[in-house]
Amino acid sequence: MSIQQRIKQRRFRNSTEESFVSILFAGTRIVQRIEDACEAHGITHTQYNVLRILRGVHPEGHPRCEIAERLIGRAPDVTRLLDRLEQGKLIARNWSKENRRLSIATITAKGLELLRKMDPVIEALEKDTTGRLTAAEQTALVRICDRMVGAEK
Repeated sequence: MSIQQRIKQRRFRNSTEESFVSILFAGTRIVQRIEDACEAHGITHTQYNVLRILRGVHPEGHPRCEIAERLIGRAPDVTRLLDRLEQGKLIARNWSKENRRLSIATITAKGLELLRKMDPVIEALEKDTTGRLTAAEQTALVRICDRMVGAEK
């Protein structure tokens, strides 16, 4: 089914508008599916993203500013986001030995266990979304996405 049929639009002004709306439509659908998967495990997509970032550097951690920089989407209050994860015992924060003013967040065993439970769900979502594409199409998609956001300032 084409984007025109999906959103019941007769025509687009041009291919630029059609491609832009197509990206918005696909992105919104994907984000909703990942939000639903995260909600089923008691966290938000942004919290999942933080846990994923911290798992990538486990057993070390990252300061708040580094986490904020690595997030896929912007989060207005990373401190409160980390507070909620800490309250749920999914992360721990300790002071840096090099700079006592800097706290470092690390993922806990409980956080790692949650991600292990979520991994098959997220992998299935990834396969259902981009697994329909050939390897060459996936590579091309990554390049196209990089070009589109390369213009960001």
